[in-house]
Amino acid sequence: MTRFKLLEASQIALATQLMQEFYAIDHYPMDPEVTKTLFEVFINNEQLGRIWLIYFNEEVVGYVMLNFLFSFEFQGRIAFMDELYLKESARGKGLGQQAVQFIKEQAKLLGVKLIYLEVENHNEKAQKLYLANDFVTHHRKLLKHKLD
Repeated sequence: MTRFKLLEASQIALATQLMQEFYAIDHYPMDPEVTKTLFEVFINNEQLGRIWLIYFNEEVVGYVMLNFLFSFEFQGRIAFMDELYLKESARGKGLGQQAVQFIKEQAKLLGVKLIYLEVENHNEKAQKLYLANDFVTHHRKLLKHKLD
C-alpha cells in the first residue's frame, strides 16, 4: 500500500539522505547541512509549498515536492513540482504514477492553477510518466540566472 505523508521536522535527516541519493544520479552538488536548514525553512512556511514522503508497505521509498509561485498569466497560484524521487528498489511498481496523481489532486485542493516541472533530457522513463499523465512539452524555453 502507498501512502503520502507531509514531511515533519523529525524526518529532515531522512529527507536529506533521500535527496543526496537523488542528486547523485546526475552529479548535482549538494551540501547536506545547508539542505537540512532549507528543509526547516520550507516545512515551516506553508506559503513556500509542500513536501511529502512516499511510503510503500510502511517503508519510506521517496519524496515529492511542490513549490508555489504566483502568476498573473494563470490568474493565481501555480506550482513547480520541483522533485519526485523514488529509491531504485521502489521503481517499476507504479509508485511514480501514484505520486503524479497524488500531486495533481493535492494541487487542486491547494488552489493551484498549473503545475510546471522539469525533467532531464536523458530521463526517458520520467518523460513517459509525465506525458502519460497529461503533462505537455511547454512551448517556452526555461532559462536561469544564478545570483551570487
